[in-house]
Amino acid sequence: MIGVGGAGMSAYARAARALGASVTGSDQRESPFARALLADAILDQLHVGHAAANLPAGDDIEVVCSSAIPVANVEREAALARGLRVLTRADLIGELSALRRTIAVAGAHGKTTTASMIALVLAAAGLDPGYLIGGVLRDTGLGGHWGSGDWLVVEADESDRSLLSLHVEIAVLCNVELDHHDRFGSLRELEDVYREFLAGAPCAVILDRPELLALRDGPLVSYDAAPELIAGGSRFDFAGTRIELAVPGVHNARNAAAALAVAQVVGVPLEVAAGALARFSGAGRRFERLGSSASGAEVYDDYAHHPTELAATLAAARTLAPKRLIAAFQPHLYSRTRALAREFGAALASADVAAVLDVYPARELAADFPGVSGLLVARAAADAAGGKPVYWVPQRDLALRVLRELLAPGDLLVVMGAGDIDALGRDLADG
Repeated sequence: MIGVGGAGMSAYARAARALGASVTGSDQRESPFARALLADAILDQLHVGHAAANLPAGDDIEVVCSSAIPVANVEREAALARGLRVLTRADLIGELSALRRTIAVAGAHGKTTTASMIALVLAAAGLDPGYLIGGVLRDTGLGGHWGSGDWLVVEADESDRSLLSLHVEIAVLCNVELDHHDRFGSLRELEDVYREFLAGAPCAVILDRPELLALRDGPLVSYDAAPELIAGGSRFDFAGTRIELAVPGVHNARNAAAALAVAQVVGVPLEVAAGALARFSGAGRRFERLGSSASGAEVYDDYAHHPTELAATLAAARTLAPKRLIAAFQPHLYSRTRALAREFGAALASADVAAVLDVYPARELAADFPGVSGLLVARAAADAAGGKPVYWVPQRDLALRVLRELLAPGDLLVVMGAGDIDALGRDLADG
């Protein structure tokens, strides 16, 4: 597996091992996911860095490439030269989903949390589901588990259209919003992909919004939640039952309602599902508490990398009533930053203090996006903040120094982004 250290690929590695494969892999750096694979004896070998010599000997080898791996990757080229079978991530999850009754969760936001909630509900009912999510289910400490039951819960990723490779029995649609501007030219193009995804499933569970319901031509189950927000959680009624959550925010209440709707379709008793959700402690990097800073500030980490996600995360953080809410944001991808800088700034302006790092490029090159940097977001935040302080701290070491001086008792800091900003949060939480 090339790129095995990512959240999604590491989950697939666990499934492959459970199905009897010997698994090796490589990545640019040793990630926490990769270290966990080694500790759990999922990987026979981990190579840090890419080289043709990393490929195992023999002909009975399948090579799976993460969606972040370019066509010119040296290991991919070597595998093709040897005549080995080379699969994309989409190919592999398509094969895995064909082996189980699959519940696939789609949408711009909430996929990981909703899939985690569904997996927890099915597990509470004794169904031992498999799950493959793009994070860590904190209740189990794993991002992937094959299970012994009939059901498999997966995230349906639109970014590379891999959701269309899935064999789906129950399709869940949480929302639709244009996010991957490097892959989709318009919202209509994206909606067509979701429409095709929903058409391929016998059952669809969809958030009750007209524009979303219109994407399904066939039977569907709609859901929604109108929660009462409380400190660190929420409560709402679903089918006559009071649901209480220990994870904050309106968005998480809606994620829970999706899980409850799926539970009804599958036949899980509502009281069992409600009990499981009351115990749900969240998914890794989804408003995850990292600890306290040396000055006594609370430090949280969130994977938010779209303006809607930033706004939802900061609104959830407000329910904890901090003295000051401080947001540190690392934009992800130059293309997304260029398209949404003003919207990012508006979302960050809801914090009392904002700090913006430079762009985490992922698969993109700065040379292809002249004039695009995190400074665009910092300026937009300053424009929208009404005089509240906004810091431009492009490098992580600078951000660390500034935030250490800034944080005070009673503050709550959320570090946000899909890159490596979680390391900044851990450094601050370690004092």
